[in-house]
Amino acid sequence: MMKKNQLITLSLMAAMLPLSACVTDPETGQRTISKAALGGVGGALGGYLLGDLIGGRRDRTEKIVGAGIGALAGAGVGYYMDEQERKLRQQTAGTGVNVIRDGDNLVLDMPSEVTFGVDSANIDAGFRNTLDQVASTLTQYEKTYIDVMGHTDSTGSDAYNQSLSERRASAVASYLTSRGVQSARLATRGYGESQPKASNLDEAGRAANRRVEIRLVPVTQG
Repeated sequence: MMKKNQLITLSLMAAMLPLSACVTDPETGQRTISKAALGGVGGALGGYLLGDLIGGRRDRTEKIVGAGIGALAGAGVGYYMDEQERKLRQQTAGTGVNVIRDGDNLVLDMPSEVTFGVDSANIDAGFRNTLDQVASTLTQYEKTYIDVMGHTDSTGSDAYNQSLSERRASAVASYLTSRGVQSARLATRGYGESQPKASNLDEAGRAANRRVEIRLVPVTQG
């Protein structure tokens, strides 16, 4: 019953998506509705479009400042994220990773078929090269908070799925740190099966729900 009520609530929220759900391709200039918005429910809404920073903005900002990372201001915010988005799209093209723009935020949606084996929190060897390139961009564009969020399908118990999602998020964060991304910028959270973006009634939907997302939020003055 709880899962059914969650899906109903998310569906109602999807109907009220604002115009900010539109995204602009930095290479073509074309504005479209983001895939997250089209999904309408689940991770797209609960995971990042309506969420705040993991761990709270104040605590995260103190860590960022302590690490000597500066902040962005004014029109520089959009330009900074445009450039970062363009590079991430180039690096992840053809890998199965989906780069989503939400206002001045970016989300890398990484399905488990390209990141983890089934029921595993070990990063697939074939995906490490892509993560290496992502880490390179994150170190170059350091003025962003980085949230790493793990999700699962509904197979298995709630407790097991929660643990698996946390371990997957931690694995990605640890890998990024090992490649030079400052730990002060990183925070992780597992959402278990609570934020599906597709139906869990078929394998295609379950595969889409087994994912890790990296959310990039600009560090801004004030």
